[in-house]
Amino acid sequence: MKKLIALLSVAVVAMLTFCSCAPAGANGANNANGGSSMWVMILVYVAIFGAIYFFMIRPNSKKKKQEQAMRDNLEIGDEITTIGGIMGKVVSIKEETDSFVIETGADRVKMQFKRWAISTVDTIKDEPQKATETKSKGIFGRSKSEKTEK
Repeated sequence: MKKLIALLSVAVVAMLTFCSCAPAGANGANNANGGSSMWVMILVYVAIFGAIYFFMIRPNSKKKKQEQAMRDNLEIGDEITTIGGIMGKVVSIKEETDSFVIETGADRVKMQFKRWAISTVDTIKDEPQKATETKSKGIFGRSKSEKTEK
């Protein structure tokens, strides 16, 4: 959906660019608007590059950061799936070679993989609850669990 919106916005901006840069006539009446149309065209291109950045580049970099954090937080005992579809349990992590060893199946086969080969970490870890977390309150400032008695 986001890619469709980005493509439509680029198409609209491109149409506006071509319409605003079209020559006004053969008699040279375009010289009065030449400076302003140049600035409009520059602003349109800046808007196009801004849209490309916010719709394509930024989400991709966020996803890469999340994947790198997932790989850096790998611990012994985690259940993982590799990019090849192999599922197993991490039995050792080798920092010097940036790899890890997993144990798969009932026959306990051990295989070594590079860290970049992790697709997902399937172990659900309990995150500590924040002590500063407050109860959600309703419209009138009372917590939703409180009952009003009349």
